[in-house]
Formats: sequence, structure tokens, C-alpha cells
Amino acid sequence: MRNPIGGHVPVAGGLATTGLAFARDIGAETVQVFVANPRGWATPAGNPAQDERFRAECAEASIPAYVHAPYLINFGSGTEATVERSVESLRHSLRRGRAIGALGVVVHTGSATGGRTRKEALAQVRARLLPLLDELTHDDDPFLLLESTAGQGSSLCSRTWDFGPYFEALDAHPKLGICLDTCHIYAAGHDVAGPGGMKQTLDLLVETVGEGRLKLIHANDSKDVAGAHKDRHENIGSGHIGQEPFRELLGHPATEGVPLVIETPGGKEGNAADVARLKSLRP
Repeated sequence: MRNPIGGHVPVAGGLATTGLAFARDIGAETVQVFVANPRGWATPAGNPAQDERFRAECAEASIPAYVHAPYLINFGSGTEATVERSVESLRHSLRRGRAIGALGVVVHTGSATGGRTRKEALAQVRARLLPLLDELTHDDDPFLLLESTAGQGSSLCSRTWDFGPYFEALDAHPKLGICLDTCHIYAAGHDVAGPGGMKQTLDLLVETVGEGRLKLIHANDSKDVAGAHKDRHENIGSGHIGQEPFRELLGHPATEGVPLVIETPGGKEGNAADVARLKSLRP
């Protein structure tokens, strides 16, 4: 399949029991899950029976699975406690990712806080994140997928070219990839809704990090205009990006084989409609 299309699924009640049932209901061909509270630092142990069932059922149905790491992680933080917790939290997500057979773990690229310069923040990213990447030595370890932000505050990575210095800081590690969020990149100032805008943005991304690094796409429309620096997702075709740019995205050489995960509003019904809409745009 050129692009499996699916969504972020709820897992309260069990990864396989709740998560995969929801995935079936929305017609998902790929899934993304949390393995910890996204707004906390707790690192809960998994349920081995659910892990095994989730892994087996995803393999059986050829459903690529991904983990989204908690939102609090920030390797550019000026607060040492935050950085230490970020290391533990991401290590937990990567280990849980491997346990459930996830292909990648998505992490936000963070921001330079506490009066740090971008250069200082990226030096810290290198010091604390590179050792975690070096721990990924098993064949079934997930990729670490960097997700840029909508460009709020002192964000380290919001435009396509910002991935360049970030990759450089991490020696373009072989286990490093990118998760491109269409809403974030649009909010950061790439007008993917304009004529040829999506193609130009994807071309720039490949130019910056090379071919084969784009591993996952968060397909989200935007409630706000390009360059608004606001991270507010909208249903596909109902926001300022509109439907056609997603058709352009699905036909671009850089997205060949890359799964699309929606993180849009509307609950199960809204998700099912968005998954169906994106499927209808596939070449």
C-alpha cells in the first residue's frame, strides 16, 4: 500500500482491547498510541498480555504502529530537572515502542527556554539525545521521529530548514527520522494550501534532510491561517489547508510508503470521515 491511512487511537482499557477496536471502527490501516500520560512524567509498565496481543494483531493485519511520546519532553530546556525527566520519559517511550512492535516514536523537537540561545539548546540536545539514539541497537527498535512545532515561542524546529541543524546536532543518526505534521508546518509559515505549496514544502524537506527520512505524516487541517503559529487541528477539508493539498501530498515521491495518521476533532465519527476522505485522495 502506498500510504496506509489511520489515526491516533485511545488506549484506556487496553492497547489491543480499546485501541485496535477503535482503529477497526474508523477504518484505520495504521495507528498511533500513547504509552504514558501525554501530559505527565509517569513511566508506567505495560501490560505484557495486551502488548503481545497488540503486536500480534498489528502484524497479522499489516498495521504499522507508532508511539507518540509525552508533550512535556524538551531537550532544549533551561531547567535541568526537565531535561533529566525528558531523558527518562523518552527512553520509556522508546522501550515501550519496541515492546509493542512500533516502527517509530514521535517526539516534539522542543524549544530553547531559560534564556538559552538556539546554539546552546542544540548543544544540549546533542549531549542528552544522542546517547538515547545510540541505545537503539536492536533490529526491532523503533525510529525516533522528530516532529516540528507550529513555531510558538523559542521553538527549535518549526520550518523545514530547521531540521538541518537539528539533524546535524545528532550526527544525522541512522535511527533518526521525521514526522511531518501538516497543521504545524502550515502554522509555522509554509503555505501548503497555495498553488504547489505542498510540493514545494516536501521538496524543501528532502533537500534539508535527504531522501528516506520522512517516516510518518500527521495529516491535520488547520483552524488558523498560514503563519499564525497556532497549533489548532481541524478536520480534513474543513480548515484553511483544504482537501486538495492532501491529494498533492499523497502523490509526492517523498511520501511513497509513508503512513498518514490523523489527529483531528470529532471523535470516532469525525475520525472515520477523515480517514475515508484521505483514502479517496490516494492516487
